[in-house]
Amino acid sequence: MTDERVDTRPQGATSTHLKNVVERAESMGSITIEEMMTVMGSSSIAFSILILALPALTPLPGPFGMVFGSCLALISLQIAAGAEHLQLPRFIRKRRLSAATVALTVRYTAPMIAQVERVLRPDRLSALTGRKAQMLLGIPIFFLAIAIALPIPFGNILPVLALVIIAAALLERDGLATLIGVGVAVLALGTTAGLIYGVVSATDLLVG
Repeated sequence: MTDERVDTRPQGATSTHLKNVVERAESMGSITIEEMMTVMGSSSIAFSILILALPALTPLPGPFGMVFGSCLALISLQIAAGAEHLQLPRFIRKRRLSAATVALTVRYTAPMIAQVERVLRPDRLSALTGRKAQMLLGIPIFFLAIAIALPIPFGNILPVLALVIIAAALLERDGLATLIGVGVAVLALGTTAGLIYGVVSATDLLVG
């Protein structure tokens, strides 16, 4: 007789919010980014970071990295300026995603999010998730967004992971996780710089 243990721990805020979005999309057949923001309410800033980062990691056709990375760069500037409500470009706000696309994105990225949530502790060093700290996070988010927008093979994994950690940390008000997210961001940007150097060097060799 096998001993099958079921993980009965409650889902974190990030997974719960994403589940609500999937259910809303399925009930309507599709959903816009703007409608997602309405569903999220007061969590919209952290959720905006999350929902604009996740498609860059999903195997969907189209230049998702470039489009959503560019939008992330725009909202990072608003975050750094202390904006309480983010203003997304109209073509992104009104972009309609099918329920199947939303479900695929959430399902594909769920394992990463679950791993992040395992180490989150609500209200731990919460001072590092306050408004001033959030404004400072606009700087690494901007550079991570640029990294996502660049057409570098396999270059999105670490930047997206860093953004997932930062967004989840803000949702849970876990300041220690915020610091970890910034550390992963530094690693991601260093790796991106190395990949760019490698691509440029390889191109020079081929041209030469």
